[in-house]
Amino acid sequence: MTRLDFDFAPPGWRRSLHRVPVWAWMTGVLGVALAVTAACSGSAALQRQQASEARWHLAQQRTMAAMQGPAPAPQIAIAPAQAAAVNAAILQLNLPWRDLQDALASATPPAIALLALEPDARKRMLKITAETSGSDAMVAYIAQLKQQELFGARVQLLRHEINALDPNKPLRFQLEARWGTP
Repeated sequence: MTRLDFDFAPPGWRRSLHRVPVWAWMTGVLGVALAVTAACSGSAALQRQQASEARWHLAQQRTMAAMQGPAPAPQIAIAPAQAAAVNAAILQLNLPWRDLQDALASATPPAIALLALEPDARKRMLKITAETSGSDAMVAYIAQLKQQELFGARVQLLRHEINALDPNKPLRFQLEARWGTP
């Protein structure tokens, strides 16, 4: 006997859902599952691409920063007195000590005793206080200093005195020697 389908329900969406065959339901579920899977994998691929682009932009920024050099230091207001003190200290530290020492060592004979060296970096001048036994040694020492390349003819006697209280009666004198360009 053949099966007869009688459906007395009024037409509507419930009736249409009830009449959909099982294979159509399975196909729909499979389609939705495939769409969700594709959306998830597409989202993951998009995230990977965005991360890759972010790394590329960061590398490009680092390259540009390296090509531009270091960032400028922020400008800090320095008081004029502090700047002058720093510059004076730098001048003192940048004295040509080795050249001064070499020039003095080569010009100073054993008869001369150096007592004090007072450099003035700003004036490019060296005050020398020394002691000797007589005026001839003092004059010869001044002549030897004038022959030094560092000082040239820019050596002059500032003052001299004989220490009468000392039994040897040494002659103490002070020189001024300028170095560098006149």
